Amino acid sequence: MAILLVFIQLGLFLAVPQGGMLLYDNMRFDLLLVSNQYEYQAQPGAFPLSRLAAARNSPDVTQATPLYFSVAKWKSGEGGTWPDLFVIGFDPASGIFLRDSINRQREALVRPDTILIDSATRPIFGALEAGRLVEINDRKYIIGGRYELGTGFMGLGVGLVNEANFAELTRRGLGPVNLGAILLKPGTDPDRAAADLRQLLGHDVQVFTRAALAQHEASYWTTRTSVGLIFGSGLLISIVVGIMVVYQIVSTQVSRQLPQFATLKAIGYGDGALAGTVAAMSLMIAVTGFATAMAAAVGLYGVIRQKTLLPVIMSPSRAAVVFGAALAMAAVSALLALGGLRRADPADVF
Repeated sequence: MAILLVFIQLGLFLAVPQGGMLLYDNMRFDLLLVSNQYEYQAQPGAFPLSRLAAARNSPDVTQATPLYFSVAKWKSGEGGTWPDLFVIGFDPASGIFLRDSINRQREALVRPDTILIDSATRPIFGALEAGRLVEINDRKYIIGGRYELGTGFMGLGVGLVNEANFAELTRRGLGPVNLGAILLKPGTDPDRAAADLRQLLGHDVQVFTRAALAQHEASYWTTRTSVGLIFGSGLLISIVVGIMVVYQIVSTQVSRQLPQFATLKAIGYGDGALAGTVAAMSLMIAVTGFATAMAAAVGLYGVIRQKTLLPVIMSPSRAAVVFGAALAMAAVSALLALGGLRRADPADVF
């Protein structure tokens, strides 16, 4: 149970930043232009479209695509509910998204009053089949189809529309841009190009490389939100619990087998040999617990993915990290249990 707790806490701790990168991992860009008020993808702030036009003048840039974010009321939910829909506006011809389920529906995207809905949108929005007429804000829209990407932390439901439909739906102009996806010429160093664009565009925008963006998102979710504190603390607590559980088991076994250990001491075995025996006991406990916990964690990860849509997956690296933690717990537990064993005197035992 202690090792299973480590699996769950580590899975959640790492899945949260991955959920924050879900949209970006499915987009084509080398650099991302954002406002200097950028927090994370659902709260990006906005910057003038002219900044993106200026970026296109850079000799390193081949394409600069604006993306627009907004929240709209979905007035066709189950039971008369009005859940919030996260709406993304973009130019379908830009090919900014990597998902084939989006790109093959470009013809639907260019039609007026048409929206594509993420297949991970929650059931509260009702049926999402193509051709359904729904009301969003105060306009009637036709669901042109569904695509597979994931909602991440953008909300309970996400939809894609073209720029003209976005402007009509949100009743705002296309001057304020939320994200600018920039493609560079082949062979261009992203770090150098980002530095050049920062000098060119001024201080009201930020320019992220992919690596810097991933670092920013991980830092935001693990250090600036309660999510990182809760799951990080839970991870540390689970390791401490694991140490104490293994220690209790090992120390109980040492106490029960104290006459046998005293006999080994009496016939000439030193503390090193006895310590090796205790370490082997701890190792067997940890390995057996790890195998069982990993099997249970695979099943629980599937439940978590289904219920929360977080990308909690069992990867070889994650299994290796938890196995290393299990070995560390076993080692610390063995060291704690050795204290009583070293003080065991054959004369006292017999």
